[in-house]
Amino acid sequence: MTGTVQNNIITVRQGDSFMLNLEIKDGCAPVDLTGATLLMQVRDKESGNLVFAVSGTAVDALNGKIALIITPDMTATAALGDYVTDIQLTGADGSVNTIFPSDVNKIGTFRITAQVTEA
Repeated sequence: MTGTVQNNIITVRQGDSFMLNLEIKDGCAPVDLTGATLLMQVRDKESGNLVFAVSGTAVDALNGKIALIITPDMTATAALGDYVTDIQLTGADGSVNTIFPSDVNKIGTFRITAQVTEA
């Protein structure tokens, strides 16, 4: 599964799969994600229109492991370029925390790059 995460930028090649594995910790201790939800939205920078959204899939909720799975159809028809994004974790207690980007002074970027091989 291809893609990268660097600083506040997630980069995926158009039409590719990408699994973003996350491990949520409080200090060094894993956070129990039982009953929690994770949501990433990717939106057009200018209009704010939703390009796609993806919910987290628990990998090991008790030990704070969750994944976002981006499928080829999510990016295949989107235009190449940069979009705005964030990832929010909603705890079982209703608390909401934006975990990406981690810097509250930054806007997350979701970048779709060109593909060469097309089906």
